[in-house]
Amino acid sequence: MTNATGFAPRAVLADRLRTHGLATDAALVAGGALFTAVLAQVEVPMWPVPVTGQTLAVVLVGATLGARRGVLSMLVYAIAGLAGAPFFADMNGGLQALTLPSFGYVIGFIPAAALIGWLARRNWDRKVGRAVLAFTLASAVPFVTGLPYLAVVLGQLGAPNDPQSVLAAGLYPFIVGGIAKALIAAGVLPLVWKAVGRR
Repeated sequence: MTNATGFAPRAVLADRLRTHGLATDAALVAGGALFTAVLAQVEVPMWPVPVTGQTLAVVLVGATLGARRGVLSMLVYAIAGLAGAPFFADMNGGLQALTLPSFGYVIGFIPAAALIGWLARRNWDRKVGRAVLAFTLASAVPFVTGLPYLAVVLGQLGAPNDPQSVLAAGLYPFIVGGIAKALIAAGVLPLVWKAVGRR
């Protein structure tokens, strides 16, 4: 079913696989979690929040898998990390990750994957112009949970946690990198769609 606005749901890249079913979905979800864990180790150490490749992974996974599988993938990523797998930045894992100033961003990966997956099902990942907007919006979502969480943890640590200090620590250093990641994703996905379309 389609409509004139172009918002009717359509296939995402994962739907182009030759095999379908529960096993395929499980493998895709696990693969997305592992991919995010790998890019979490691409890190520029900073305190209290490091610069990592996680956000790039989240938007690529969400767009490729769609909202449902993307959300499940980020849930697996977060739960496996909390269970002790070294999935978070700097090979961190375990329940102590809840005390990290950056953990609020991990929570935000779940709705970020949902948003970009929803947009991808409406073809927002197929043309560079709309893809830039879609990936930029999705990249901003983790800050919605990340900044309040950061403020709470900084306060518990006795560090300044007024709004300006929180923004200086948890937002401003990531604006340029976030835009760059959105541009990378917006460049990659349309190219992949073109390659898939030639088959």
